[in-house]
Amino acid sequence: MFYKGYILLLSILSTVSLYSQDKISAETYTYKKGDYSGIGKWYMGREIAYVMGYQGIGWLERPEREYEENTSKLIRNLDIQPNDVIADIGAGSGYHVFKMAPLAKNGKVYAVDIQKEMLNAIQQENKTQELDNIVLIQGTEKSTNLPEDSIDKILMVDVYHEFSFPIEMLASMKKALKPNGEIYLIEYRAEDDNVPMKRLHKMSEKQAIKEFEAAGFKLLKNISNLPWQHCMIFIKS
Repeated sequence: MFYKGYILLLSILSTVSLYSQDKISAETYTYKKGDYSGIGKWYMGREIAYVMGYQGIGWLERPEREYEENTSKLIRNLDIQPNDVIADIGAGSGYHVFKMAPLAKNGKVYAVDIQKEMLNAIQQENKTQELDNIVLIQGTEKSTNLPEDSIDKILMVDVYHEFSFPIEMLASMKKALKPNGEIYLIEYRAEDDNVPMKRLHKMSEKQAIKEFEAAGFKLLKNISNLPWQHCMIFIKS
């Protein structure tokens, strides 16, 4: 009798859990028509943008990128130490990975991307650069697939606004970060109409804080020394 009652209780709890998860999902993500650059899925009042495919590698590696974004200054903002373990989420073709890896010479740089073609591009380039501290990880729409409690710094450059599941991705990053770990969120400034990017590929500081606070982070500071982008540093709250 006890066994049957125990099984029934587990069944009820499981049903309640599944119902709660569905309810949470329904309350946090909404679906409606929006911008042609968006996927029709919204989170906290923001429409999620389409992911840029591997066909855009040429744009990521464009020669004028340093001038437009001052990527050298961005790397200095990271204050990379020799033993740092860093994760570049949405690493793309490895533009920033190959700048960070030599600085974290005794540490590690995880290059995380959901597109195998992007990881293949990094692997191919590293045949020339021969850096032994770069680790390739194929993530998913809901997970970075990073080791738990292992990362000092996470870098996301113009990619967070494309996450189809930002709640799940931030939860995954939170697990991967060490207690004093930092997230560097780099996004084109939505507050500045002079930044020549599509609306959905920009993000305001206010919106970023709202979403990250909901995930258990707080803004440490926003370094405002880049031409077009926010450089927001978040830590666990």
